[in-house]
Amino acid sequence: MSARLPENFASSLAAETSLSAVDQEILAEKATSLGNAGRKVETCLEKLRSHRGDSETRMALVMSTADAVYAYFVQRELCGFRRHDDIIRDYAIPREVLVRLGAR
Repeated sequence: MSARLPENFASSLAAETSLSAVDQEILAEKATSLGNAGRKVETCLEKLRSHRGDSETRMALVMSTADAVYAYFVQRELCGFRRHDDIIRDYAIPREVLVRLGAR
């Protein structure tokens, strides 16, 4: 004699499996977006650190870096990471960028 799942249990199991696949895809997209945002921060910080020129151009670089860092922080929060202290330290984000986060 074989055991058979009740009809309503079998259908809910199928629904959970399909949601799981969707959830996995969402997590993959979040990870990809987070990685892209992190690379953009690295690129902007590299440009800012290597800049040797007029202050107007430097200020534009500071603002674009602040925009990239802000977008990265928002993406991190969407992924459930609420604290950014380690990121600020690891990326060595300058204070002049941090004070401009979200500012327009």
